Amino acid sequence: MKYIILLSVLWTTSVLSQTCLSDFDEEGQEEEYIDNGDGTATNATLGLTWMRCSLGQTWENETCTGDASELTWSQALQASHGFVYAGKSGWRVPNVKELASLTERSCVRPAINEIFFPNTPSDDFWTSTPSVIDPQRSWVIAFFNSSNSIKEKSLFVFTRLVRTAD
Repeated sequence: MKYIILLSVLWTTSVLSQTCLSDFDEEGQEEEYIDNGDGTATNATLGLTWMRCSLGQTWENETCTGDASELTWSQALQASHGFVYAGKSGWRVPNVKELASLTERSCVRPAINEIFFPNTPSDDFWTSTPSVIDPQRSWVIAFFNSSNSIKEKSLFVFTRLVRTAD
């Protein structure tokens, strides 16, 4: 019986850890963003500053702690309105292209740069981009495999905010 429990623990651990291709360039990941030292990271090439944690999490001791909040699309947009973080305003829900720029296609579960965005849920995240064919849906980016799709706006999904870099 103890053997079965141990296998269960080992399987859970392996499922929860990020997996990357063998030729994945970890040093390249570190050069892509600038750590602003305040829970944000800037991609200077794209001119975007990102919250390093998902909404609901807290940046402390160089990592994201706590549980990320799952919100409907409308709740995510409302939460970003007037949001102040790291002494800055202008935070918003990213559009589909902006959020897709965070994906790390060489890795899965999560498919994101874990150096700059630790403890990111391996799940869907809202974008501000609505579906043009269905007003009840909006685009999401999946950080378990870098895919995108449209979801019902009434579903509860994770959110990460962005702002234009100074």
